[in-house]
Amino acid sequence: MKAVQYREVGGKPEIVDVPEPEPGPGQVLLKVSAAGVCHSDFVVMGFSRDEITFPLPLTLGHEGAGTIEAVGEGVEGVELGASVAVYGPWGCGRCLPCSRGAENYCRRATELGIHPPGLGAPGAIAEYMLVDDARHLVPLGDLDPVAAVPLTDAGLTPYHAVKSALPVLVPGSTAVVIGTGGLGHVAIQILRELTPARVVALDVSEDKLALARTVGAHETVLSDEDAAKNILDLTGGVGAQGVFDFVGAPPTVATATACASVEAHVSIVGIGGGAAEVGFGRLAYDASVRAPYWGSRDELIEVLDLARSGVIDVHVETYPMSAALEAYDRLHTGRVTGRAVILPNA
Repeated sequence: MKAVQYREVGGKPEIVDVPEPEPGPGQVLLKVSAAGVCHSDFVVMGFSRDEITFPLPLTLGHEGAGTIEAVGEGVEGVELGASVAVYGPWGCGRCLPCSRGAENYCRRATELGIHPPGLGAPGAIAEYMLVDDARHLVPLGDLDPVAAVPLTDAGLTPYHAVKSALPVLVPGSTAVVIGTGGLGHVAIQILRELTPARVVALDVSEDKLALARTVGAHETVLSDEDAAKNILDLTGGVGAQGVFDFVGAPPTVATATACASVEAHVSIVGIGGGAAEVGFGRLAYDASVRAPYWGSRDELIEVLDLARSGVIDVHVETYPMSAALEAYDRLHTGRVTGRAVILPNA
């Protein structure tokens, strides 16, 4: 079968032929309908030899959806041919966070060498993929897998971040979304549905800000050295009660903390290498800074239900497997609007 793999340290993704996997005990084999491409893949491909904790080659893709093709011994409760999404942050299934569905915060994953698909385990950008346990499959029903597959990360991650900030996003509040790409343009829609907050979107180009306005941002601001000041001006000097940085680079983290109000909730979601300065006098009083990771299984179900009700519309660009490397190149150079999705079996 065809797969997109990262094969050697310092290399680029390649389209290769690999053996079709067979499900072992407890595993489920999916015929992949759609697989998302994410900036996190570039982080993985940027690791040094000492930083990589999993073997290469690695099949990429941590956003996956497909139909159940076969099951291994002992698997029950799944239907062959059913359309499903893959919950990506796999955990041990037994520790306290895992027992409540928050496998994204598994306490034993590192110790046990458990990795998410595409971020250490074989991923979804292939004609077929193995899922380690049926509990990581969420039924899609009548949802289009191409439109739904980004929700497994680009929807779930901002949903998790926004839910934790709901207590401060009351009437009269302001929510700032920094970076309006794959995750950010979904976050805007989630904020509009779940909160009464005024939503202000930041990005580096008018094209990206146009998408933000299309999906519901009340205000848009150019993400530059004056962004924090402009947000303070928009809020009468008060600042934003919720700030969500989906870039996470040093300049955007600085903006995120500088525009936060007293008692604000700041989420640094992006993995651009930035770090917030926290301490008395560094932030507005009693502002909190968090670095959330993905989301829980029940939150993925909730996100898919939002999509099913028509609340979330993910903008996708689709590519056949033969053009997968073009998708990576376009993402790397900032030319993807919304989310890039590979169709391995199209």
